[in-house]
Amino acid sequence: MNRFSKIEALKAYKQHIEVGKLIGFVPTMGALHQGHINLMLEAKRQCDVVICSIFVNPTQFNNPQDLLKYPRTLERDLEMLSQAGVDVVFTPEVKEMYPEKDERIFHLSPLDLVMEGKFRPGHFNGVAQIVSKLFDIVEPDFAFFGEKDFQQLAIIQKLVIDYKYKVKIVPVPTVREVDGLAMSSRNLRLTEAHRDAAPLIYKTLTQSKKLFQKVSVQETEEFVMNTINKNPFLEVEYFEIVDSTSLQKLSQKSESNYPVACIAVYAGEIRLIDNIRY
Repeated sequence: MNRFSKIEALKAYKQHIEVGKLIGFVPTMGALHQGHINLMLEAKRQCDVVICSIFVNPTQFNNPQDLLKYPRTLERDLEMLSQAGVDVVFTPEVKEMYPEKDERIFHLSPLDLVMEGKFRPGHFNGVAQIVSKLFDIVEPDFAFFGEKDFQQLAIIQKLVIDYKYKVKIVPVPTVREVDGLAMSSRNLRLTEAHRDAAPLIYKTLTQSKKLFQKVSVQETEEFVMNTINKNPFLEVEYFEIVDSTSLQKLSQKSESNYPVACIAVYAGEIRLIDNIRY
């Protein structure tokens, strides 16, 4: 496995990739888990060369403390990537990616104004900044993103279309622990009590999918909010049933043929997100 920390070194390596070989790209912020590895394996299945980046991007953190506390496990990550058969890992420093402040504003409305965008102002502009930089550097044929970050996936798909990137975005299903908790780098920071409580999130989402067939949007929302908030270790920040394309909140079932339920829950100070298609 080749490792580069400089943009020019990665570009020089790419010059030696045989013409016609498909490049698959998986951007990450490290603290890797099986969900990330599934992205790598899918990239290997579809592409000839797999490039992974590990970079904790400061511009997408609206909470400075969250940035400071974000788990960093580089040596373990590199070992996992090597075992997964990744060809190249790109591990730049902040000054390499942002030699000067990135002032670009991406117009992603209305997708970036709801849910995560509402509660984390500026987050998705930061995501667009780093993803666009990485796409310009790597120039992949395919890029692989997990469905756990459903809103992010939708926004990146819009970014590719609106800014005319020649890359195909490949969604990969959420990977879960045996108790249903969606795998996330932030799970490493959960206390034992909060980790024990966290599977209630997906359990409740699963129950709500069945309930949604029988009751209204509002009744389904109330069920999810009340069920999770009854647990003393969990607090719902938002739960919304939205159209999977527009991400706009539904008031009636008839407003979407493809609804998805999205949720953010605080387990102590750790913020967990998840979703389920209805």
